[in-house]
Amino acid sequence: MLQVIRSNQRGHANHGWLNTYHTFSFADYYNPDMMGFRSLRVINEDRVTAGQGFGTHGHADMEILSYVVEGAIAHKDSTGGEEILRPHEWQRMTAGSGIRHSEYNPSKTENLHFYQIWILPEKEDLEAGYEQKMFAPNEKSGKLKLVASKDARDGSLKINQDVSVFDSILNEGEEVSYDLTEKRYGFLQVVKGSLELNGETLRASDGAAISTEKLLKIKALGKGTEFILFDLA
Repeated sequence: MLQVIRSNQRGHANHGWLNTYHTFSFADYYNPDMMGFRSLRVINEDRVTAGQGFGTHGHADMEILSYVVEGAIAHKDSTGGEEILRPHEWQRMTAGSGIRHSEYNPSKTENLHFYQIWILPEKEDLEAGYEQKMFAPNEKSGKLKLVASKDARDGSLKINQDVSVFDSILNEGEEVSYDLTEKRYGFLQVVKGSLELNGETLRASDGAAISTEKLLKIKALGKGTEFILFDLA
């Protein structure tokens, strides 16, 4: 079964400096039917104006992934991490027993467009940590590239949950398949372009929760289609 979440069905708030969409309940957006999917708790698509951002704030007991679509993020946290995150780089932050961080758009002219994803960890009070890695377009063109996993296999970021996260870029007509094994679930988020997932058309910013379909067939309907695929326990 596919539960499609269209881009215009998400929660939305425009704060001027921040234009944000929430797939699942978050902040002032509350939908009791959309509290997350398996261990996937948050998928926020954010656009931040030049020179603006999120001041220092705290998190705990959450695995947080960030992915920049356009622009850059200046990240600073209480573990000493201070980095710039750019397109095709993935960031994993383990909030664990507690972490404080800030995220800003360092550009004076360009807007920032990024996804922030929260995943519930397998246990609480983990040691806080930070990791960032580039996955160049050629590594994920025409295929599924593993970018985060529990065992950090194939050079992926380590995430403290039984989840595998893939990133892929397909040109029009290209197709990839993925097998969900017994008792596994999937979630697909379209970042750019449009695609067909098991006969269902999804466009940019649409998502789909996958509960019973085991063989996923994903075909790009336009050039430069990018999506994120989650394999969840």
